[in-house]
Amino acid sequence: MKKTFVTLLTLAFTAANACSALAAGPAAFARGLTSNSAVSYISEKGTIIPPFAQVLFCAQNPAECRDNNGLSVVALTDKEMLQLEDVNNTVNRTMIGRNDPRNELNGDVWNVNVRSGDCEDFALTKRSRLMAMGWSSRALRIATAYTPSGDGHAVLVVRTDKGDLVLDNRKNSIKNWRDTDLRWDKIQSDTDPYVWYRL
Repeated sequence: MKKTFVTLLTLAFTAANACSALAAGPAAFARGLTSNSAVSYISEKGTIIPPFAQVLFCAQNPAECRDNNGLSVVALTDKEMLQLEDVNNTVNRTMIGRNDPRNELNGDVWNVNVRSGDCEDFALTKRSRLMAMGWSSRALRIATAYTPSGDGHAVLVVRTDKGDLVLDNRKNSIKNWRDTDLRWDKIQSDTDPYVWYRL
């Protein structure tokens, strides 16, 4: 396991990280899913090297990266939807958007439960809070993508029986992954934080 971790760490460090994960604030305050969202799931296309900053994050925060052996798909009742909306809105409102300093790991450091940070810090904090509420780690995956302006971005993707839903720090509305303005890049495995897939 140690050799595998070191190999992944080395490969991830040398690979170009597509997600610069810029900080962006909420741009909309609509609540809930759009009514025309059909059930739709992200389709993985093959394994890819994980982001180097994520490998370091898991090494430093093993409890945040463990598999809690829950369900991979959450049944989305009104209660669960209210929890998603509350966590998304609270983190978006209370965290301050801030880019990582450029001298740190090419400007990309992943943190959780911090007062300020960039997009992946928002996503990790939302994931951590939902797991603390009893949500399955398998249904809560970090994904990287590109915004319409071409900036690297990270979000939390929640797999539910209503489809893959996106919690984004740029918006308070929760949308099906197909209804976002993002161009998808890669996503974390539901069972192994060191495995990522191309999208």
